[in-house]
Order: sequence, then structure tokens, then C-alpha cells
Amino acid sequence: MLKFVKLNQETPEKRKISDRKGDFHEIYNEYIIEKAKDQSSRCSQCGVPFCQVHCPLHNNIPDWLKLTAEGRLKEAYEISQSTNNMPEVCGRICPQDRLCEGNCVIEQSGHGTVTIGSIEKYITDTAWEKNWVKPLKVEKELIESIGIIGAGPAGLACAEELRRFGYKVTVYDRYDRPGGLLIYGIPNFKLEKFVVERRTNILKESGIKFVQNFEVGKDKTLDELREMHDAILIATGVYKAREIEIPGSELKNIFPAMDFLTASNRKGLGDKVDLFDNGTLDANNKDIVVIGGGDTAMDCVRTAVRQKAKSVKCLYRRDKANMPGSAREVLNAEEEGVEFIWLSSPKKFIGNSKVESIEVNKMELGSPDSSGRKKPVIKDGAEFKLNADLVIRSLGFDPENLPKLFKCESLAISKWGTLKIDLNTMSTNLKGVFAAGDIVRGASLVVWAIKDGRDAAVQIRKFLIEKDKLKNKKTVAA
Repeated sequence: MLKFVKLNQETPEKRKISDRKGDFHEIYNEYIIEKAKDQSSRCSQCGVPFCQVHCPLHNNIPDWLKLTAEGRLKEAYEISQSTNNMPEVCGRICPQDRLCEGNCVIEQSGHGTVTIGSIEKYITDTAWEKNWVKPLKVEKELIESIGIIGAGPAGLACAEELRRFGYKVTVYDRYDRPGGLLIYGIPNFKLEKFVVERRTNILKESGIKFVQNFEVGKDKTLDELREMHDAILIATGVYKAREIEIPGSELKNIFPAMDFLTASNRKGLGDKVDLFDNGTLDANNKDIVVIGGGDTAMDCVRTAVRQKAKSVKCLYRRDKANMPGSAREVLNAEEEGVEFIWLSSPKKFIGNSKVESIEVNKMELGSPDSSGRKKPVIKDGAEFKLNADLVIRSLGFDPENLPKLFKCESLAISKWGTLKIDLNTMSTNLKGVFAAGDIVRGASLVVWAIKDGRDAAVQIRKFLIEKDKLKNKKTVAA
């Protein structure tokens, strides 16, 4: 270890830009074993590992880096998966530059961070290749059952942890495949779908039951599910796209980001998608404008490039330094030919029935707002126009009205529409009903959803143990 003074940082090589723009495969080549060992050996094995501190899952990063440097990959995988239900996913899509790698001590000292994410991906992909990843072996089957609403990362993590304890677990999801955002929201060039499918398949082999195409409130109400199970977890995520309230927003060919990404991902999975097949959601030979600056916006612009758009522009109301998305994703997009128009915000959409162009306000940064970031303000007399055949809105997500949707008006929500929970128990105001992930914290990272799902499993288990004790007391008293 401690070889950071001798070995330079090396990330896995990216595929040639011309090659990666022509398909939807992941853009990074794999490490070979010697490179993985070398890069792991750069870890300084800090007494206080800030990489671990700043990881939402508090993964034991220095430990599995040391094991990788020593060539003990199976042990490295076992340490990695002990705190993370989807290390192969996090290794691919976590914004490590803002989390573990961004807080690496040798990065702060100017030597270049340890490439934690790439090594995590390498360890877990090796584990799948070597058949080290096995279905859960449940030592004792328990009679209690849990219903989980939502097959995204929070729901899947909770399901695995509860199944590990021996509980019967059923996952209900509105879509035809499990995975939620992982399967339909994130493009293949960041997360190929076989990675998600092999993970959900191993959960099925572990005895977790999946009920797809199931809508709570339509197929069964929340109260009916409560009658069927001893506890319920709501982990639906947040999918309601934020609107742009400007003139012309009613024009055709203005779509939310998830519509565009889901159509592309479904086509990649071999589905028939009418709006893509008739050209509406296909960016081919079109002037594409994406509005927004987060990771979802980066997914949209890079997808449009691969669909052979005529031009791809991204409007963001602040400057590059204030982009909320991963700096790596912005760099990848720039390399692939996306034009970023910083300090710009749409003023109105122009067209007859369909959008044809956008009038854009030029912005400048003013005084800090309540978040501490400089507030963008309109620069007078600096409007300009852009051609646009397809506009994609990527301004973030809000929760759906779950009390109404689930036909359970008594379910308490916050002023933002997220579910209210007791932060200590993760319980909603309804007994035996818990909530985790984005539906509680708002749109956030996959790694936080996994963390919340794991925490919810602990709290649900406590609830069921206390419930069983109370039942036994009543039986003895009778």
C-alpha cells in the first residue's frame, strides 16, 4: 500500500469517442487485474478514512482496496457486498467525484484520488464472472410477510435484507420489469441492463416474489395490502416531472426527461415503443435542446447524440462551476459533441402546433439565495433564439399524490408531497407502514436509496419482533 507517491492515478481507458457515440454500450473499458492491483495499492490506508465517511453506505473502502492490492478479490468482494446490495451499480453510476473519491486524502494532497468506483466495479464484475454471487440461503423461514411497493433500489435493498432474515417478501411494481429508475431511467452507456437484470434475477432465486404491472389504488388499495401483509414499505421514488410555466409550453414535441429516456431504454430492451417508432421521441436528425443541469439532463443529451441528432444543446441557468450534475458526466458529454449554453434560461417556446424554436434569456449570477448559491437573474436585452425540433425538460422530479393514488387519504405527507416518517423508526403515521428512498427525501442518488432501504429493513424487523412479543404476551395472559 501507500504507493501513491510512486504510481500515478490511472482510470480505465475510455472507448474512442467515435466508437462510443455510435452505440449504447458502456464507455469505460475494464481494468485488467494488474491495473486494479496497482491502483488499489495507491490507497494511503488513512487512520480516519474520509472516503468511507463520505460514502452514504459507509462502505469499508480501505479494506477492500487492500485486499484487491493483495490479489484477494473474493475477500474484497465479500467486504464490498457486506454493506452494499448493488456494488456493481454504485461502481458505475455513483458520482464518486462528489462522494468517496472527492474526499480521498491523497486527492486533497495533490496526488490524484484512488479510483475507488472503477475498482468497486471491477471487483463485483469479477465476482459475477467467477460465480461468487449466490442466491441467499435462508436458514429459517419465518411466517411474517412484508409487502414492498416499488422495485427500485430502495425497495430491492430492503427486500434483500428482509429476505436474509427469513421473512416472506413480495415486491409490487407498476412497471413490467423490476429495477425502477435503474432499468428505465439510466441509459445503457452508464448502466447496461444485463447488470440490473442479473441482480433482480438473483433476488428472485432467493425467494423474493415480484408482482409486476401492479398499481396500488387500482389493483389493490394500500389498506387492502396492509390486510395481506404484516408490514408494508413504500419505496415508489419520485417521477412527476416539474413543469416549465412559460408561453408556448403547450406546444407539441416538448417532453419530460423520463419519457425520452424510458422510450430509448425500452427500445434497447427490444420493446415496441409507438412514440419512438413513429419518430416523435427519436432524436435522429433533429435539433435537440435539453433544459436542466443535473445527471438526468446529461443522460438525455448523451442519449440524443447516440440517436444521431443533428445538434444537441443543453441550457443551464447557472455556470459550469455550479452544475448540480457529475463533472465527469459533463466532460463525457462535451467530448461527445454536446454544446453547453451556460447562464441561459428559456423565455418562451415558439411554433404553430409543434415547437420550432426557443427564445432564451441570457442570465447572470447575482446575490446568494437561501441555499447559499448565487441566484441567476435575467440579463436585460440579451435574448437570443435557438432552433428546436424536440425539447426535453429535465428540471427535477416531484412526488405523485400518493394518498389519492393509493386511495388512502389518511397517509400523511409533507408540504413538499413527500411521505412523512418518524426519522428514528422510518414509520409513516399508519401502523406497520414504512417508507424509504426518494419518496421520503426527494429526488436523490441511488446510493442514498440503497442506504434508506437497508435502514428500513432494520426498522421493519424491529417492528415485527415487538409485534410478535406483544402477541405472545397477550396469548400468555389469556
